[in-house]
Amino acid sequence: MPVTDKSVAASVRKDDEERVDTVDRWDESHHGKGLIKPPDQLELTEAELKEEFTRILTANNPHAPANIVLYNSKECCYKPTVVEQMIVHFVVEGSLLHQDSDEARRQKAKGGLPEETATFDTGAGPDEAKPETLDTPADDEGGAGEEDRPDSVASKTNQKKEAKVTNQFDYSERACQNLNNPHRQIGCQPEPPPRSNFSSLANQWVIYDAYMEELQKQERNKEKQKAAPSKKDPDNTKRAVVSTDSHGHDISKVRKAVKIIERMVNQNTFDEIAQDFKYYEDDSDEFRAQEGTLLPLWKFQYDQAKGLSVTALCWNKKYQDLFAVGMGSYDFNKQEHGLLVFYSLKNTAFPEYSYPTKSGILCIDIHEQHSYLVAVGFYDGCVAVYNLNKEGMDAVHKSTAKTGKHTDPVWQVRWQKDDLDNNHNFYSVSSDGRVASWTLVKNELVFTDVIKLSLNGAMSEGTEGSQQPIIACGTAFDFHKEIDYLFLVGTGEGKIHKCSKTYSSHFLETYVAHSMAVDAVKWNHFHPKVFISCSSDWTIKIWDHTINTPIFTFDLNAAVGDVSWSPYSSTVFSAVTIDGTVHVFDLNINKYEAICQPAVMAKKKGKLTRVEFNPIHPIIIVGDDRGYVTSLKLSPNLRKKPKAKKGQELATGPEVEVAKMDKLLSLLQQPENSTA
Repeated sequence: MPVTDKSVAASVRKDDEERVDTVDRWDESHHGKGLIKPPDQLELTEAELKEEFTRILTANNPHAPANIVLYNSKECCYKPTVVEQMIVHFVVEGSLLHQDSDEARRQKAKGGLPEETATFDTGAGPDEAKPETLDTPADDEGGAGEEDRPDSVASKTNQKKEAKVTNQFDYSERACQNLNNPHRQIGCQPEPPPRSNFSSLANQWVIYDAYMEELQKQERNKEKQKAAPSKKDPDNTKRAVVSTDSHGHDISKVRKAVKIIERMVNQNTFDEIAQDFKYYEDDSDEFRAQEGTLLPLWKFQYDQAKGLSVTALCWNKKYQDLFAVGMGSYDFNKQEHGLLVFYSLKNTAFPEYSYPTKSGILCIDIHEQHSYLVAVGFYDGCVAVYNLNKEGMDAVHKSTAKTGKHTDPVWQVRWQKDDLDNNHNFYSVSSDGRVASWTLVKNELVFTDVIKLSLNGAMSEGTEGSQQPIIACGTAFDFHKEIDYLFLVGTGEGKIHKCSKTYSSHFLETYVAHSMAVDAVKWNHFHPKVFISCSSDWTIKIWDHTINTPIFTFDLNAAVGDVSWSPYSSTVFSAVTIDGTVHVFDLNINKYEAICQPAVMAKKKGKLTRVEFNPIHPIIIVGDDRGYVTSLKLSPNLRKKPKAKKGQELATGPEVEVAKMDKLLSLLQQPENSTA
């Protein structure tokens, strides 16, 4: 098509018009984006606008001294010292290498990599080894270039590029970039497991014998499991199943570890009480010459003991942190069940052992040498022996009607020395008037009646005209600490009989002690002549067994539940009353009243029933009729030791305690001798 002058002029005119429109539109948009000055902006002059405010930041430490000089011995003068201003916060040694360095070339040669990083293995020279561009026209037949096809030779040669050289020292792929655990220190490394070298020769016969032995074990286990479930011992089977897991593995070790962890957690929880038990001493005793205080420590309670009363307390002679608690009821109308519980001061939140019983427990005693044997007396007249080493909830020995059990409640049991055949034996006293001896012979209890209690001078006619003695109710008894055959028996009529194992027909002595039943009678731990008794007639009496009258009488204005001698002093004893008060006496300090009488619980909430001293620690435990056991720490005034004279050492031991009691007895006997 020919180009004319008119068409050229028209096109030039059209371009000029478009250019003018573009310029106008740009001016409009430029004016629309102009800065708008607010009405309250500060008016500054040109000189003020051009003024510059500069701040120079340096790395110099403003707190570093600038006038430090040191003496130069070489030049014999003082010279200023330059203070280092730079502080290094973090330093990392790099491991990067330059690609042209000698070390980089050696690494490439060692790894078998070529020096060029962008070459192509095409077989051509260096000038011809350039890849084809994407602008190559496609073939008419295939519609695509040869390089675009994945099966072409050119595409395969392009893929043969050199792999990237990685750092051979600290390189890590993305897949292995996980968190590295810090290095363990020597202080936190566990002890290595024990190792032992073993070597042996194995042949076909040895392997065959091993397999046969394993098969025999499996058959025996199957026979035991079939014969285990029986009607006589349902609880034992449950305990046996619990001791192994589903695969038959023993879990006793795991149970022991869990118990240790439980003790650790419990001690951390009650750390303040543990610190008081170990270290606290009441400093206010210095301002009280004769009085003392009791500091409450732990309170032991068990959910299954609701509705039961604490009827017996006994410390373990071997493990001084372990004590047993017998639970039942003194009410005849509320006899349902009982509970034998063992608590430890190392774990105060939960008992170490617990044994439920069908009848209420009234008394317990732990063997002094064999601390795993526990004798128990029940309200239904039975006596039993529990073995803590054996699994199961039942007693290993228990009396029945065929084996001579008591017909009335058993109020006291006491272990004695083994007989001539080395059989363990213990004694019991009951309301049926019998004091019986029980011997553990193989798998049964063999009883022997030591003495039958009767009212002196009171006789009753029998069915055939024969006269029979009226039975006296035995409520408490205790054996002498030094004379094996001598023991005391308290009765429900308020009398105390001194008896002997060798004389079963009569009493050696009878003390008219109380107007109500004797709740407890106990020999002194140090003095062989002194014993103590308490009763519900509100009184506590201390006796010399050679005299028929008491040497001390204390009225506590409430029924006394229990009394206990201190194991560290011959003149200190403690008692509990039903009004919730604990009374601590020290006859060496005050012969007329208690030196400490704190109210452990409110009178309306419950009654205190039992009290016991710890054999070595300065604490006592108190039981109540709600099933709770409270531990109390004695202040220094309640466990005073005799003061040494000037120039003499402090004398301690049983002789000193006997001398203290002898001094009190001599003071009481002086007025009688003077009047005579």
